[in-house]
Amino acid sequence: MRRAFSVEDPSLNKNFAGILFKNPVGLGAGFDKNALYLQSLEALGFGFIEIGTVTPLAQAGNPKPRLFRLKKDRALINRMGFNNHGVDKISERLKKWKEKSAESGNGRLKIGGNIGKNKLTPNENAWQDYTICFEKLFPWVDYFVVNVSSPNTPGLRELQEKESLRVILTKLQDLNRKQQIQKPLFLKISPDLSNFQLDDVIELSEEIHLDGLVVCNTTISRDGLNSPSEKLERIGAGGLSGGPLKKKSTEFIQYIGQKTNHRIPIIGSGGIHSADDAKEKTTAGAGLIQIWTGFIYEGPGLVREILNAQSLKLKA
Repeated sequence: MRRAFSVEDPSLNKNFAGILFKNPVGLGAGFDKNALYLQSLEALGFGFIEIGTVTPLAQAGNPKPRLFRLKKDRALINRMGFNNHGVDKISERLKKWKEKSAESGNGRLKIGGNIGKNKLTPNENAWQDYTICFEKLFPWVDYFVVNVSSPNTPGLRELQEKESLRVILTKLQDLNRKQQIQKPLFLKISPDLSNFQLDDVIELSEEIHLDGLVVCNTTISRDGLNSPSEKLERIGAGGLSGGPLKKKSTEFIQYIGQKTNHRIPIIGSGGIHSADDAKEKTTAGAGLIQIWTGFIYEGPGLVREILNAQSLKLKA
């Protein structure tokens, strides 16, 4: 299986935010929420896997059905609602996986910890949930992503406002600085931010020395879709991902790069269904890319397709 999908090429190694990734293609959060499939996903060629979103307490998430395909748009709508086993179980699972990987000498896959708050935690106490997850996952992940941009937890996106974000990110940075070795801290942003809100995120990121941004999460917009309106009404609320998000995501990456002279490292995500889509993100300024919906539609060969294309470009 590893030979069928992996592309083992040292030229694909990527130093990003102080971490050496074996290649720049990752799987976004929400696929392996509970760190159950790391070995299999590594065999498919990913350079990194983002687990979660992890919350302090286990929660079942929103009622089913909560994941829908829009085939005409090569898109998904989800309203999962941070369903996960809770930080204690996931930390224990990661600990065992890390120990097993160390024993086998196969420890090159990097793990990101995507962290959030429980649904019932009031926003004024949200920072506590993020710090709990940060401390418990810290020994077992390589970097962190703060998720305040999912549209599927009531009120969560209110935490994207500058002062609310400042509280959460400052608390996490303070904890990080107390560690003997710090780990990169990223913020995952919504594609539905206004330019004013995006400017606030950029300013805050530089002020508190965030290690980067994940651009971007799912959208609540339904503009320009080919799927019939009756189907969309039937599905209802949820975050849209896939093809329709590609343009907005790339525009955000370009905007952030231009505003900061590319000082803020970016993980590009949104609408990557081909090697050309991946190239669009990296040309815009993304240092790493994540796939999710494209992985569902195109299958595991997408990772190999992207990596082969990047390998050939590097050797040209």
